[in-house]
Amino acid sequence: MSTQIYNRVALIGLGLIASSMAHATRRAGLAGEIVGTSRSAETREIAQEIGLCDRIVDTAAEAVEGADLVILCVPVGAMEAVAKEIAPHLAEGATVSDVGSVKKAVIAAIAPHLPPHAQFIPGHPLAGTEHSGPRSGFAELFDNRWTILTPVEGADPQATEKLRSYWEGLGANVDEMEPDHHDLVLAVTSHCPHLIAYTMVGVADDLRRVTDSEVIKYSAAGFRDFTRIAASDPTMWRDVFLNNKEATLEILGRFTEELFALQRAIRTGDGDELFDYFTRTRAIRRGIIEAGQDTDAPNFGRMSKK
Repeated sequence: MSTQIYNRVALIGLGLIASSMAHATRRAGLAGEIVGTSRSAETREIAQEIGLCDRIVDTAAEAVEGADLVILCVPVGAMEAVAKEIAPHLAEGATVSDVGSVKKAVIAAIAPHLPPHAQFIPGHPLAGTEHSGPRSGFAELFDNRWTILTPVEGADPQATEKLRSYWEGLGANVDEMEPDHHDLVLAVTSHCPHLIAYTMVGVADDLRRVTDSEVIKYSAAGFRDFTRIAASDPTMWRDVFLNNKEATLEILGRFTEELFALQRAIRTGDGDELFDYFTRTRAIRRGIIEAGQDTDAPNFGRMSKK
């Protein structure tokens, strides 16, 4: 059953998240019209060619004209420039949201530029793959994944509820959080794991005693998953770390302490300490599976087909 929630949804930026939003919006009939734009002419051409949106326009200013929902799907470092560009063109009562994986810095970048007649409700869908670009999206990306909303002070509860309904229509579970808390939680669950993955793949690259062909040929599941994570969009991840310094540095400090403790246990042959540690961490994996956020199927739940 389709339930239209917004008359016109404008997607600014047409990568994995925006293209998946377009597919999922259409699947559930949540919008009368989907308008999209990207800074890249090549991206706009591809989006046009595959019929990603009802209309593809050349500028963000043009895209937001008459839209009652505007979603900024650009890297965190580009948010402020886009906010400045669209501000004079926003419709009365329009809701502006985003999909950035950092919230405190995004609020600081966007909020000062928006007119009083627009509702700003930041958001972050906790979903993604290592692929990017307008062809990478698919309607099921958000199904049973979490989207976190971090409404700013004074946000209209009705506008927040409407945006919540939209994300639920896209297939997501929705939660609300304070921006600071969001950034700390994501530093643990996403940002630092990505940094560690980038580091481990970098170590393999630096360790010339292990040749490239061996690294590729003998990739066991652990390293293989590191490479999958480390293949993520470099612009996005650069911006995440530059804009979530405080939380990521705190978690990396704790990670370093844990790493030192494990090094000591290995060096001193403390098998009991290692066994206890690995037993505790195993429970978290079970919790993730029980929460329906992954599958216990072999091969990390991935299908063999593309």
